[in-house]
Amino acid sequence: MSGPEARPARTPAYTHGYGAAVLDSHRARTAQNSAAQLLPHLRPGQQLLDVGSGAGTITADLARIVGPGDVTALEVSEQSAEITRAELARQGLGAVQVVVGDAQALPLAEDSVDVVHAHQVLQHLPDPVTAIAEARRVTRPGGVIALRDSDYEGFRWYPEVPAIDRWLALYLRAARANGGTPDAGRRLLAWAHAAGLEDVTAGSSTWLHATAASRTAWAETLAGRLTAGPFAEQLGSERWADAAEREAIAGSIRGWAEDPDGWFSVLHGELLARV
Repeated sequence: MSGPEARPARTPAYTHGYGAAVLDSHRARTAQNSAAQLLPHLRPGQQLLDVGSGAGTITADLARIVGPGDVTALEVSEQSAEITRAELARQGLGAVQVVVGDAQALPLAEDSVDVVHAHQVLQHLPDPVTAIAEARRVTRPGGVIALRDSDYEGFRWYPEVPAIDRWLALYLRAARANGGTPDAGRRLLAWAHAAGLEDVTAGSSTWLHATAASRTAWAETLAGRLTAGPFAEQLGSERWADAAEREAIAGSIRGWAEDPDGWFSVLHGELLARV
């Protein structure tokens, strides 16, 4: 696979890490619940690049539509690439090519794909506009770029639990310290314009956790990240929240999930661009 000349790009830092609390949540993502804006534009035989393929479940759904041999999945490290490969192999989709690279300097030639998809990726990148410009560079004229990112400061929940406020404040601090933009969802349109895209359609959607099962799953992923993995380690090493406080926050979040009135809305910004 040929690519552009080497260019400087700051290495992304992934605040969440790849522990069980993260991957268990990410494996619930599907093309239907996470890339619905893209699905009407897909057809067999398109060359598709999935940037930040992660747990691989969305990649697998996209590959079944366009064809596994026509999909390239990109991850930032060999560790995360192996996670994608394992899921694709489990689903019998080993023909998908999984490569390691930086979204801010894609290892692909110009005009080499028909579709670029990125879900929850730009919020973690130091240079999201550069990443979108790279997506534009590798997409053929008439092709499609589909982006979706959370807007953490747009999250809403009930009942109002101080522990969730504290979790959010800590996450925003950590993500920004790592060079990320946790309110990325609201910025996608501006970033696309800055990257030179003109034919763009912006949208938004939500995930809602308001059943016993979905509240429990959401609480477990938040609590698990507070008590183990890079986010927990960062909070401890920076002395923003010690182990006792993190355990207390996690316990309160789990308690919130037991409330039958519990409701948590996760806001996402979306963007679909025609090159």
